[in-house]
Amino acid sequence: MKQLLKMALLATTVSFAAGSLAHAQNECAAGKTLEEGVLTIATGNPAYFPWVMNDAPEAGEGFEAAVALEVARRMGFEGDAVKWVRTSFDQAIQPGEKNFDFNLQQYSITEEREKFVDFSQPYYVAAQSVVVRQPTIDAGAKPTVESLKGLIWGAAEGTTAPQLIEKLVGDVTIRLYGDVADSLEAMKANQIDAVLVDLPSALFVTAVQLDDGVILGQFDESEDAPTALGLLFSEGNPLRECADNALTAMKDDGKLAEIETEWLQVATGAPVIK
Repeated sequence: MKQLLKMALLATTVSFAAGSLAHAQNECAAGKTLEEGVLTIATGNPAYFPWVMNDAPEAGEGFEAAVALEVARRMGFEGDAVKWVRTSFDQAIQPGEKNFDFNLQQYSITEEREKFVDFSQPYYVAAQSVVVRQPTIDAGAKPTVESLKGLIWGAAEGTTAPQLIEKLVGDVTIRLYGDVADSLEAMKANQIDAVLVDLPSALFVTAVQLDDGVILGQFDESEDAPTALGLLFSEGNPLRECADNALTAMKDDGKLAEIETEWLQVATGAPVIK
């Protein structure tokens, strides 16, 4: 009986603490949204895999859809209290009034953009990824550093890519080209086996630029990543602080990492390179 009483008291305490946190976050967001009691979130038109599944962000499936709804929940908005709208990528980063509380469609945080809009702390720091063609996979390439050492690499001259390849993979053969597009052409011509790009770029390359392109894997090494994605707000929007609080909590309790694993590793088939 005493054990059951202790368990009941513990459950009550946890429930009270969770309720207090939600209440505090509600207070943070109170009076700061475009529509009282409603959080308006924007995404692209259309929105694509793996960021949003089936162009239906309200389902919470896809990396950015899941992040957005979890941020919303921790700010005290769920169900009908969350409204989705659509914008073009360029439209949202222009100065002026917005039709959303925050927008997410892979906006990298840059000094130039911060002259006109505000960003949350990063919700994703883009992993460096290895793109190869299917014949390279068929020849035995695997998502391991040891396997990568046997590949011939291409990189854009004047960028940090050659240094990153050497740091992440080691001493390998690297051929330099004018830009990433030239590297991809070299890959098509069988002059090189692999390129290193951030994961968002890798998803585009394998979907659009290389018919037989494959993301061999991604490095679990965020400190060298040049691309950090943030929630986009109108300049001076006080709601940003509330979103930052939610993102910090998501990082601390592992929820953000869980969402990343589900949608940017498992769903994309891009395993972490060991």
